[in-house]
Amino acid sequence: MKLDKTDIRLLELLQADALLTTKELADKLGKTVTPVYERKKRLEQEGYILKYTAIVDKDMIGRSLVAFTNVQLKQHAQHILLNFEKAIVKFEEVMECYHMTGVYDYLLKVVVSDMAAYQDFIVNKLARLTDIGTVQSSFMMTEVKHETAYRIRESGRS
Repeated sequence: MKLDKTDIRLLELLQADALLTTKELADKLGKTVTPVYERKKRLEQEGYILKYTAIVDKDMIGRSLVAFTNVQLKQHAQHILLNFEKAIVKFEEVMECYHMTGVYDYLLKVVVSDMAAYQDFIVNKLARLTDIGTVQSSFMMTEVKHETAYRIRESGRS
């Protein structure tokens, strides 16, 4: 389904502040409450809105070390890839995991308290997985940009 201007604006408003009430959304959109409520429910049902969440300051909760960890597996059989994925999603330190093209098979975003916690993750969790070949890590020095909202365009526009 195509998104119209009101759908796009509604998604933009919710990405900026998911706590806006339906009345506040309606006021900002220049609409009445019922149609805005129905649009929001439709966008949820159709899968445009996956969930609502709060973004927590990682430093405030003692998770200040961010590592981007590249993982290369020894083999690329389907069951090996699936086993790795099933295991990696269970690790609380892994905030994001992407299956990649290129030299490395996976890119992990690992967030922990400090280097000792990262070493513990590597030695006692990641290295214990079967078929791990090469692991290469880079550490975040400064977060320059971190966006959570997607720019949305009308269908057919670039």
